[in-house]
Amino acid sequence: MNAPSIRMHEHERDTADDIDMDAPVEVRARSTVYRGAIFTVEDMTIALRTKGGDAVEIRRQVLRHAPCVVMLVHDVAADRYLIEREYRVGSDLFAYGLPAGLMDEGESVRQAALRELAEETGVEPVGDADLTVDHVGDYYSSEGMTDELAHIMVLHLSRYTHTPRHFDADEHVESAWVGWDELLALPITASNSIIAIQHERIRRLTER
Repeated sequence: MNAPSIRMHEHERDTADDIDMDAPVEVRARSTVYRGAIFTVEDMTIALRTKGGDAVEIRRQVLRHAPCVVMLVHDVAADRYLIEREYRVGSDLFAYGLPAGLMDEGESVRQAALRELAEETGVEPVGDADLTVDHVGDYYSSEGMTDELAHIMVLHLSRYTHTPRHFDADEHVESAWVGWDELLALPITASNSIIAIQHERIRRLTER
């Protein structure tokens, strides 16, 4: 993903060591220092280029993680939203959040979203015509430490059915439908969930 170069006046620039932000970086060394069930950790030595062509080495550790989907699910007829609660070790909380999960190899974003939604909550749209997807965007969860890319969306369901839920052995998730005001009052702290909720807030304001 290449970002456009931002041209700033000299008096606005404050770049350490005169690093050339437009030059490609060079990976000089990399090794896997941890391999777990969900992610690996890689130790990397990276060379940045100065405008004079010199190299400045930096060392970084990156958590390699599969891409994920995050869904704010809207029951259009009842105007309510699907939330979850489960233990999250990062915050050490039984945290409120939105249905989410990892993408499997070869899956499209839509396929992963509908699979995770069915597995975790038992909710499935009756048919393709009963689902409208607002693609909020694709965002890195924490680009300074992980390559996890979150595909965030709002799913508007006009009709849906319930199917048996399928959890992994170590998953313990509660789910419930709540109204819009209840959703906003919940202490949701996951950034990807907040992005989806704020996108929906804008939609609701503009479609009044």
